[in-house]
Amino acid sequence: MAEATPRPRRKKPLIQSGLRERSIYLLPNLFTTAALFAGFYAIVQAMSGEFERSAIAIFIAMVMDGLDGRVARLTNTQSAFGAEYDSLSDMVSFGVAPALILYVWALKPMGKLGWIAAFIYCACAALRLARFNTKLDESDKRYFQGLPSPAAAALLAGLVWVSFDNGIVGDEIFFGWIKMKWLAWGITVFAGLSMVSDLRYYSGKDINLRSSVPFVVILLIVLGFVLISYSPPEVLFMVSVAYGLSAYALWSIGRLGKKAASASQEV
Repeated sequence: MAEATPRPRRKKPLIQSGLRERSIYLLPNLFTTAALFAGFYAIVQAMSGEFERSAIAIFIAMVMDGLDGRVARLTNTQSAFGAEYDSLSDMVSFGVAPALILYVWALKPMGKLGWIAAFIYCACAALRLARFNTKLDESDKRYFQGLPSPAAAALLAGLVWVSFDNGIVGDEIFFGWIKMKWLAWGITVFAGLSMVSDLRYYSGKDINLRSSVPFVVILLIVLGFVLISYSPPEVLFMVSVAYGLSAYALWSIGRLGKKAASASQEV
C-alpha cells in the first residue's frame, strides 16, 4: 500500500495578529510630530510676545494634524501607537497652546477670571479627546460629538490673529462697545464648553476624495483659496466662527421643526 504523501506545511504569515497595532510607522508619525512641534512653537512664541506667529503656528498644526490620519489610511499604516501619539499631540497643540496664548495675550489682566477661563478650555479639550478616544467605534463617522479640538483652537487662534492684524490688543475697545479681553474671555469659555457638548458637528469624513465631482466644486475650491490668500486672518476666523455656530444652528432648526410637527399633529 503506497504511503500517503505528506501535506506541505503552511508558512506562517509574515504579519501576525496584533503586530500592526504594536508597530510604529515613520510617515504618519512625521506629520504628527510636525503638529506637535507647531503647538510647542506656538507656546514659545506666546511667551515671547509674538502672538501673530503663535496663531499661525496653531493653523499649521491643524494642517499637519489633518494630514497624518489621511496619510496613515492611504498608506495602510494605522497603528495603536499612532492613535495615542496623535491624541497627545492634539492635547498640546489644540488644548494647552491655545489656552496659554489667550491667557498671555488678553486674559492675564483679568486675574482669577482670566486663568479660570483658560483652564476651562484646557480641561474641556482633555475631556473632549478622552471621550473621542473611548467612543471611537460607537460614534457616527459623519459627525463629531462636540466641537473638535482643532476647530476650537482655530477659533481662539483666529481671534488673536485677526486682532493683531487690525492692531487691537486686550484692553482696547472692540466694535465700539466691548473690550477685547471680555470678548476673548467669552470665546474661550464658549469654545471649551462646545467641545464637551452633545451637539453634532459635521466631520467631512464621508467625503470620497477619489470620486468625481462637478466642475462647480473645483471652482468653489479655487474661490476659497483666493479668499484665504486675500485676507487669511479674517477669512479663517470667520470660517471658524461659522463652523463653531453651525451645530447650534442645526440644533435650533431641529427644535423648531419638532415644535412645528407637534403643533400640526395637535391641530
